[in-house]
Amino acid sequence: MALKRRVKISPTFSMASMTDIIFLLLIFFMITSTVVFPNAIKVLLPQGKQQTSAKPLTRVIINKDLAYFAAFGNEKEQELQLSELAGFLQSCAEREPEMYVALYADETVPYREIVNVLNIANENQFKMVLATRPPQNK
Repeated sequence: MALKRRVKISPTFSMASMTDIIFLLLIFFMITSTVVFPNAIKVLLPQGKQQTSAKPLTRVIINKDLAYFAAFGNEKEQELQLSELAGFLQSCAEREPEMYVALYADETVPYREIVNVLNIANENQFKMVLATRPPQNK
């Protein structure tokens, strides 16, 4: 009687399809990460030499017409009066106590308008980040 030998065949796995999927996911996340904070309100920021690494949760925008806009997280910006800004920021602080507030002010905005927002933040102990655009290489 002949002994039959059983040969165990192990399944093979091709990594080519897995790398294709990873590559497509990488492209997807690279494209979508550029629109995390869409700036719908056109503001020409002043130039700065160094960019901050703090990730602001709340945005305050002052455009060239001295209109105030504010938003929390990925929400759409809403127009506010300066008198309403403190209440809005306090409600955002209740949602996220360790938030940073980014101030986007057009470079033509008078300095007193920026100081008004900084005073509101200082009175309420909010951490402020002034947004600038990177320097242009000439």
